Amino acid sequence: MQEIRFDDIPALKAKISDKHSEWGPEMEVTQDMINRFAELTGDRQWIHVDVERAKKESPFGGPIAHGFLTLSLLPTIRTRTDYQVVGAGNAVNYGANKLRFLAPVPAGAKLHARSRLVNVEGKPKGTLITNEIEVGVVGQTVPALIYEMMVLYNPPR
Repeated sequence: MQEIRFDDIPALKAKISDKHSEWGPEMEVTQDMINRFAELTGDRQWIHVDVERAKKESPFGGPIAHGFLTLSLLPTIRTRTDYQVVGAGNAVNYGANKLRFLAPVPAGAKLHARSRLVNVEGKPKGTLITNEIEVGVVGQTVPALIYEMMVLYNPPR
């Protein structure tokens, strides 16, 4: 694996690509996970937690995962790149340029993710790296979500 210093802007920019990485590991989203997320967040909307009602009334034919549950699984399902950013004191979530929920994630579905580097920008406090991450339901062509994740790599103190 190639190591690239967080402040080596040209080397990081060389990794920008129009092509996504390979898909990362698969993970099943169970009804129990959905229920626990609902309890944790207070979002107990029937489309997520009432299995019988969702089977009868939902346009998706059954319960679906919360969009933010799907997003929160990224650390587990995200693919690893062929390089590692090194030398930073820390890396902090800087926000998102874009977050779109494009397709439902049915309870019992398996998810996987892939990504690509889309932007690298030097900032006074460090280096801002933006990755586009696509989460897919295994076997479906439309992604469940697309997320442009921004991370600020700060120098050591």
